[in-house]
Amino acid sequence: MLNCSNERVTVQPTLLIDLLRQGDGHVDAHELYRQSREKHCGISLSTIYQNLQLFRKHFRKLKKTTDAMKLYGRPLMNKWVIPIVVTCLICSAPTGCVQHEAPVETAEAARGDLIITAPLEEGHLEMRQKEYLSFGTVGEVAELMVEKGDKVVKDQVLAKLDARPFELNVEMAEAKYEMAQNSLEQTIYPHYTSTYSTDLPGVWLALEEIQDNLEEAQMLLEQGRIDGVQALLELVEQDTSKAQEKSHARVWALPLSVKLAELQADEARAALDLAKLELDKATITAPFDGVIANIYIHVGQHLSTMTHTSPAIYLVDPSEMEMNGDIDELDISGVAPGQEAIVTPDALPHKQLRGKVTFVSPTGKVWEDEVSYETIITLQNASEELRDGMSATAEIIIDRRHNVLLIPNRAIQGSPENPWVEVVTNNETKRISVALGLSDGMHTEVLSGLEEGEKVVLLKST
Repeated sequence: MLNCSNERVTVQPTLLIDLLRQGDGHVDAHELYRQSREKHCGISLSTIYQNLQLFRKHFRKLKKTTDAMKLYGRPLMNKWVIPIVVTCLICSAPTGCVQHEAPVETAEAARGDLIITAPLEEGHLEMRQKEYLSFGTVGEVAELMVEKGDKVVKDQVLAKLDARPFELNVEMAEAKYEMAQNSLEQTIYPHYTSTYSTDLPGVWLALEEIQDNLEEAQMLLEQGRIDGVQALLELVEQDTSKAQEKSHARVWALPLSVKLAELQADEARAALDLAKLELDKATITAPFDGVIANIYIHVGQHLSTMTHTSPAIYLVDPSEMEMNGDIDELDISGVAPGQEAIVTPDALPHKQLRGKVTFVSPTGKVWEDEVSYETIITLQNASEELRDGMSATAEIIIDRRHNVLLIPNRAIQGSPENPWVEVVTNNETKRISVALGLSDGMHTEVLSGLEEGEKVVLLKST
């Protein structure tokens, strides 16, 4: 029994139940408001808007549960499931059918900070850098320089295979390369001094022109004729370029024996590079600063062509963490990269971690009728007590207001187009129209109509 508009009326939950069954959880707030007014019940449209999104989420979770019950053949009990949800919605609403006869609770309009957030639920913490390290070649594990839990720095050597076969290959390749280089030099020298033929007369003429121009420029400088000197210096520059061209008049066509010697030297050089690369593959080094999370090899173990690519060491960096989760489509419109967020691990409920949104997926993930968007938050103050894979939730700060006039949502009556509150003055109540701003679901910003310190009536369900 609810007391509405000074009349005793009975509000049946069938109103909401019918709307739910018709819309599969998508209740039209205006329709609910209209029908409640027809039944003379003072449920405000602002209340419906504030609670409808939360209700839809609970309805979706309930629907998942009932769908699972269908799958396993368990009874749904629709006759009591939906009425209970509707009753919870009515009882938890900040406003609704209220008792105007004797207001028993008031609150002052006070200034404070207002923060609007979007929830990121059912997320997990992940280390940004983590990598399974392995050898790049076959061989026997000769050295293991680390243990589980050791902290390492970038480029630190972690493990080595027996390097003797690889070192011998490098020495042999170096010797072959040196022999090929000597053979090439003996083929070229003293028969061929360069790969270019030189136009000596052309070089001499260009040098003579340079000498003449420099002498003339010196005379002009003594006479103080600067403009003429500049022109002569430009000619000297041109003659210098000409001399360079004449010194490499054309490419010298080397004989076939020289070309073969060059190819042999190139082949030997490539074999040396390959031998050095194989030697490098016999060593595992840390690609970044981190902690050894696991080791999968032991000294003396032989790694074959089938096993050498398997993970040998697992390296992680716990100093950089991020949270990966999904945001409901009802909340995603205000979320963007760069926004601040507060992350709370499930295992550490009293610890709040600051972070920033670094990624919001442009495409949604659909599970039945629910759509969500992957979102990544990078933590700014990760600590050693955090673990990879931990469950966590987050509140992304969409907007905030500092030092604004606030009132509890329970004080708001009327509709979004015409909200009003009841103000207590000298033990009397007076209806005052107000202009409202942002709301965090508990408190709402008052733009005009109230003064700081004024007392407003808080409505409650009975």
